[in-house]
Amino acid sequence: METVVVYSAYSNNRLSYVLDWLLKERLQLTYSITDNEAEAQQATNCICYGKQLDNKISIPDASLLQYNTVNALHTTDAAIHEGKGLQKVTPVMGVWENLPVLFAQNEQGYTLPFDLLSAIFYLLSRYEEYLCTDYDKHGRFPATASILYKEGLLTRPIVDEWIEAFRQLLIKVWDTPIQQHPFTFQPSYDIDMAYSHAYKGIGRIAGAYIRALLKGDVAQINERTQVLKKKVTDPYDSFAWLRHQHEQYGYKPLYFILCALRTTAFDKNIHPKHPAMIRVIKQLAKEGNIAIHPSYYATHYDVLAKEKNVLKNLTGQTINLSRQHYIRLMIPVTYQLLMDNEIHEDYSMGYGTHTGFRAGTGSSFLWYDLLQERVAPIRTHPFCFMDTTAHYELGLTPEQSFFELRKMERILKHTGSTMITVFHNFSLGTDKEWDGWNTAYQSFLAEMSNRHSA
Repeated sequence: METVVVYSAYSNNRLSYVLDWLLKERLQLTYSITDNEAEAQQATNCICYGKQLDNKISIPDASLLQYNTVNALHTTDAAIHEGKGLQKVTPVMGVWENLPVLFAQNEQGYTLPFDLLSAIFYLLSRYEEYLCTDYDKHGRFPATASILYKEGLLTRPIVDEWIEAFRQLLIKVWDTPIQQHPFTFQPSYDIDMAYSHAYKGIGRIAGAYIRALLKGDVAQINERTQVLKKKVTDPYDSFAWLRHQHEQYGYKPLYFILCALRTTAFDKNIHPKHPAMIRVIKQLAKEGNIAIHPSYYATHYDVLAKEKNVLKNLTGQTINLSRQHYIRLMIPVTYQLLMDNEIHEDYSMGYGTHTGFRAGTGSSFLWYDLLQERVAPIRTHPFCFMDTTAHYELGLTPEQSFFELRKMERILKHTGSTMITVFHNFSLGTDKEWDGWNTAYQSFLAEMSNRHSA
């Protein structure tokens, strides 16, 4: 297929960022940008941005990508950071091809009734998170503050749906095939509590017994005693079971391991240098890819560097993937910290309180640093489902949880996107609180293996 010519009055980092992701990554097309009308007129495959030419696909320009220009239609308070165009923006909602859209425009004559490029940029850059002033108790941007939540779109990969509709439009208008990316599924696991009772040390074990006695929890006392006597398997120890599932259904998992060097209220894993934890880490390194799960307080360079170094030494692998513990992704600080520690891929793009698509897509993308107005060398991989969110935050049963997950999977498959799930070893073991989850997950893995290639 010939190179796509994008006709625009300007070219800058924001525009190039969106076009690189939309045209190159998602639609697998080559493109060039021009402000020459004659060149655009002669092009067989042309997209006009903010301009209209006869018989050419045209997209209105809502001005969000013009970061040196204040958009009078959608901007309030002129809250500009560092002299750049980071301003409070309220996207206008509309409808296109029966899909809800952002940055709807009223100008007549355009092929699309909304600024597709600004809508993508707004969601992928996490523009709204830079302007947030009301964070939750963990210092996170609340899902309920997002435009996708407010518009009832959080559980839909709406960006992927726009791109698929746009792909179909290009095929029809240009009369040429445009291949869709194949759907992919990546199971991932956070290992932040490897064991419930075993290997906790005298102090923590004694404390647990005392708390159980005060509550009169005889069942837990008996269970803990049986585990410590090695008569039964620790209820959180699902590692052998997981290995069997991955081998049976052909998946190579991602393991995010908490390597906290001190125990806190939020970091309860056994020490990474404990012999039992070393065994776990080394075995998981044989089965899948190992990544860092930074501890709750790893918000400074030296703390994260020490944890990463421990994991590197234990596995003998280069550690350049991460997912934040408690999903404490605080933009832009977290990404800057990760890059300082030579971590180039992050899997934290989701919410700890809600299932769905924080950036409106299941597909990975490079992070755009709005404060520096540049594409940064770190790739973010969105996840759409986490077991603890469904169980604790939403109160869903295993059946309800996987019903919701399958709904998201169907849309991701239709749009040629990616599905990343987050589970924990403790939800897939024998702990009574998680009764039924491992059976439901096994059925889901079998179903996914039968329907899709791993």
